[in-house]
Amino acid sequence: MGTMLQAANPTLEDFQNHEGCNEILNVSRPDIVRSVHDEYLSAGVDAIETNTFGANWSNLADYGIEDRIYELAFAGGKIAREAADSFSTAEKPRFVLGSLGPGTKLPSLGHTTYENLKIAYYTAAKGLADSGCDALLVETSQDLLQVKAAINGCRQAIGETERDIVLIAQVTVETTGTMLLGSEIGAALNTLEPMGIDLIGLNCATGPTEMSEHLRYLSKNAKVAISVMPNAGLPVLGTNGASYPLGPNELALALEGFVDDYGISLVGGCCGTTPEHLSAVVNKVSGKSIAQRNPELDPGASSLYQYVPFRQDKTYLAIGERTAEEIKISIGSAMATADDRDAEVRGRDLVSGLPKTVILTAQEIRDAIEDVVAQMVASVIRCLAVAPPELSQDFLTRGMFLVGGGALLRGLAQRIERDTRVPVNMSDQPLEAVVLGAGHCVENFSALRGMFMDSRR
Repeated sequence: MGTMLQAANPTLEDFQNHEGCNEILNVSRPDIVRSVHDEYLSAGVDAIETNTFGANWSNLADYGIEDRIYELAFAGGKIAREAADSFSTAEKPRFVLGSLGPGTKLPSLGHTTYENLKIAYYTAAKGLADSGCDALLVETSQDLLQVKAAINGCRQAIGETERDIVLIAQVTVETTGTMLLGSEIGAALNTLEPMGIDLIGLNCATGPTEMSEHLRYLSKNAKVAISVMPNAGLPVLGTNGASYPLGPNELALALEGFVDDYGISLVGGCCGTTPEHLSAVVNKVSGKSIAQRNPELDPGASSLYQYVPFRQDKTYLAIGERTAEEIKISIGSAMATADDRDAEVRGRDLVSGLPKTVILTAQEIRDAIEDVVAQMVASVIRCLAVAPPELSQDFLTRGMFLVGGGALLRGLAQRIERDTRVPVNMSDQPLEAVVLGAGHCVENFSALRGMFMDSRR
């Protein structure tokens, strides 16, 4: 989208003196934006993305126009909706995906707060939903805490409509094998899937070759549908900027393989993919059936970085407190046998290694919740936060707003409902990002703690 918009040579006046802000063209030059949509629709695609990738707080704040998020998102959605409707037929309806990019401020790095991002994403999602978008696409995500804010903002906007709007979350995995902040694909899946998304996938940064192993993981473990929108290969830097090596047929063959091998439900293109690329993709995959998958993922927890299954092979599952001495004392006491010395050794073993699971005490959270969680995020890769029932919602919510991972084990959601007869609320009410990256009533934490312990016996 961006390359084709720039190729139309919009003037500084078209940008309303905000040069490079492509979203401004939604109101100043809708004809240019519409022409790009028409080219892709003419190529035969089923869906187009809105020109709203940068209609977010951080991008627009760089131009001093952050108060125009809704306006630009609504305008971009309306242009795409009109274009899609003009190409739709009874045999081949066309759809609109409302694009929501990551912005330039990441909450896990302290650039901004979860609350600020959620409000901004809600505003953009509201504009896209009101304009008639069929789906909201959170894409090119680099920080899991940012994605959580985006998803919950989108869910709030969707909840205010009377239409069934699809919610898609796509993360960007670099050539290093992780997201920009170090998150593995397993951490992304375990954190985001329970939050009520309809599809999870990958886009940008690399070409299809580099995405293959991550898609294989999603194919084996994701219970929701999968999407992929690669670049046309790894970018090659030249005198005229970045270029992309894959031709239309090469991209089409790669995406056809993903559909056949991994059961991908939604395919498309990102940087370097032209209408010619997408035309070739349409010819290869149009009408293909989606391969059957049988996903299965062990219950586990994830931090910003890793997913850790709750699996015991030949050892105990280590559950410790925040600090070294507390770990030694509490674990030593909990595991005490007739031999107190043996319990103390086990405690030291845990201190010298990396805890798999961390339980925060009520007093720690009451005294210094933000400081405690911030230290944990910085020093503990694998983190599970379980709180006792007497804690207030404010403390729980505040703490988990600082963590990019998925708190608690997703595999126990059905057991919670069965044993407590209280539905697990997967939205952000009343507690956002507390259980499974979503919400759960405080009264159920005692039962939840007991179920977790019972499941390991």
